[in-house]
Amino acid sequence: METIYTESEIDKVAAAVIAKAPNKTLLFRAPMGAGKTTLIKAIAKNLGVSDAGNSPTFGIVNEYQNENGQLLAYHFDFYRLNDETEALDMGLEDYLNQGVYVFIEWPEKIESFLPLDSSEIEIEIIDIHTRRIKLKE
Repeated sequence: METIYTESEIDKVAAAVIAKAPNKTLLFRAPMGAGKTTLIKAIAKNLGVSDAGNSPTFGIVNEYQNENGQLLAYHFDFYRLNDETEALDMGLEDYLNQGVYVFIEWPEKIESFLPLDSSEIEIEIIDIHTRRIKLKE
């Protein structure tokens, strides 16, 4: 899947990602300010998350649930990670084995520990309003 979009089309793009991703671990590769968190929030909303909240940059991980409290996804932001073993120390393997969606921003920070069955999502900044997304299926 490859498409060009603006923020007004984000819900349509999020639904397409859910429909076309072959698994539930999604790796978001993009420069700072490309809209990784915005897209993840839209995906979470499409999955039925009641409150997608903010980027977990300062807390590293957010847990997303539906209105009934059912766990739907984890959202990791590894930007501030200094060493990839920190991800293991926080229990990354346990999170990955929950059978729910796992959204990972800055996956290059934990390259050695990424599941082989992850879906790669690249976001490219075209201009201030426009992005190109590539989902490697």
